[in-house]
Amino acid sequence: MTGWIKALLTTAVMLAFIPGAQAQEPVDVALVLAIDVSRSMSPRELAIQREGYAAALNHPDVVRAIAQGAYGRIAVTMFEWAGETSIREVFDWTLVETSADADGVSAIVGNSQPLGQRRTSISGAILHALKRLEAAPVEGFRKVIDISGDGPNNQGQPVLEARQSALAKRIVINGLPMMTSDGLGSSFNIADLDDYYFNCVIGGPGSFLVPVRSWDQFPEAIRRKLVLEIGGLPIAPQMIVPAQAPASSPLRLSSEPYDCLIGEKIWNQRQWMFDDG
Repeated sequence: MTGWIKALLTTAVMLAFIPGAQAQEPVDVALVLAIDVSRSMSPRELAIQREGYAAALNHPDVVRAIAQGAYGRIAVTMFEWAGETSIREVFDWTLVETSADADGVSAIVGNSQPLGQRRTSISGAILHALKRLEAAPVEGFRKVIDISGDGPNNQGQPVLEARQSALAKRIVINGLPMMTSDGLGSSFNIADLDDYYFNCVIGGPGSFLVPVRSWDQFPEAIRRKLVLEIGGLPIAPQMIVPAQAPASSPLRLSSEPYDCLIGEKIWNQRQWMFDDG
C-alpha cells in the first residue's frame, strides 16, 4: 500500500473518532484580498479601487477562469487595511463557483464604503491575512494573499519578517503596487514602489506583481491579476512582473540590497508633518 493511501486512511479513521469532525471542502485557491485604505489615498482613489474590484470579481474572464480549475470553485475573502490595528472586514470566506456567486461578492464590494485610515502596515495586513487563512472553512489547493497598496510599510513588524511567516507556511503573496497618489499622506510614498514590492513584499512559488502607474489602468490590472491568481487564462505579459524576474529586469537596476525599512525611515524623518501615511 502506497504512503499516500495510508495517509488518507489514517485521516479518515481519525475523523471518524472526532465528534462533529469533517473534511474541509477542497477549492482551487483560497484567496485573501487585502485592500489598502491608508490616507495616502484620496477619496477618488478609494472609489476607483472599490469599483475596480467590484467589476473584476464578476467579470466573465474571472468566472471562466474559476470554472476551468480542477475543482471549478475558489474561496475568497476581503478586508481593508491601513495601520497595524486598522482592519475592516469587507466580506467573510465565500465560495465562488458560479456567475451568481461572483455577482454576490461583487455587489458587496460595490456597496461598501471604504474609509481612509492612518499609517501603512503591510506587515499587519500579511499577519491578518494569515489568520484569515487559518480560519478558512475550506482546503485550498493553493493559498494566496493578494495585497494592493500605494506606499511602503511604516508601522508594525518589519515587512520581511511578516513575509517570512507566510512563506514558512507555503503561502504565496502577490502584489498590486499602486504608483499614483493624490492623498494627504503621499509624501510618505516612494517612486520605486514596484521595486519595493518585488524585493520586500511578494514571495512564494509563482508570485508576481502588477504595477499600476495610472488609475485608468486599475480596472484591467486587477481583473488580469485575479485571472492569473486563479490560474485560468493567459494574460498580456507586459502587465505582469514575475517574482522570478531575470537579472536584466528593470526591477533589478542595482546589485545593492534593497532597503526594506525605507518606509519606517521616511516616517521617522517626516512624521512631524502630520500623522498620516
